[in-house]
Amino acid sequence: MNVLSLFSGIGGLELGLERAGMTTVGQVELDPYCRTVLEHHWPEVPRHDDVRTAPAWWRAQPRPAVDLVAGGFPCQPFSQAGRRNGIADERWGWPWMLDVLDAVRPRYVLAENVAALLRDTEAFSIILSDLSDLGFDVEWSVVSACSVGAPHLRRRLFILAHPRGQGLQGLHGPGRSIDLRPAQGPVRRHWPTEPAVARMADGVPRRLVRDPLRALGNAVVPAVTEQIGHLIVRAANEVPERRAA
Repeated sequence: MNVLSLFSGIGGLELGLERAGMTTVGQVELDPYCRTVLEHHWPEVPRHDDVRTAPAWWRAQPRPAVDLVAGGFPCQPFSQAGRRNGIADERWGWPWMLDVLDAVRPRYVLAENVAALLRDTEAFSIILSDLSDLGFDVEWSVVSACSVGAPHLRRRLFILAHPRGQGLQGLHGPGRSIDLRPAQGPVRRHWPTEPAVARMADGVPRRLVRDPLRALGNAVVPAVTEQIGHLIVRAANEVPERRAA
């Protein structure tokens, strides 16, 4: 399955999805430092710098079919650390992501944001309505990093949209939630509570530390998206079986 990543950051979403067997075919990220990280780890993947102009960039030359568009659009309009201006915030990025979805027409959509987005009923209703207009059924869940073995909470909202009418609703868990419980019990990993940042922790000017730490702070835990990726792959593989039945 081919993934087009939006608001890529340092690649946490696509790293997890690739571990589930997917292939990254494009990345869009505004921050220059983050783009250098992406270029280092995905040198062969085409890259663009602005989601707002991504539809024209993607159409500019022949591209592979996109099965999944994944992106964590800006959280500042909803974050507890921000002003919570919602859709009135100039960083309300869902319309930009929607334009890409309309242009690319993927089979699946995975959107990520802070859990507080659920409390903004206006914004969340817009997202659900827009995805429905594009022909998707939608499931969502707030997932904590500790549910996949990380030593911290880091609650994030994941919205998963899949083709309407293919009998997938509820496949990922009860009701309208994404079930992230591993089949063989809880995932157990030994992660340090304070991961090392190599030589950046001591004796380096603050201006050099800022960008890496900010990028890490905004990143998605890849183990979470890996689990979601496995669920998507499984669902996609089961569609023909369900039709045949």
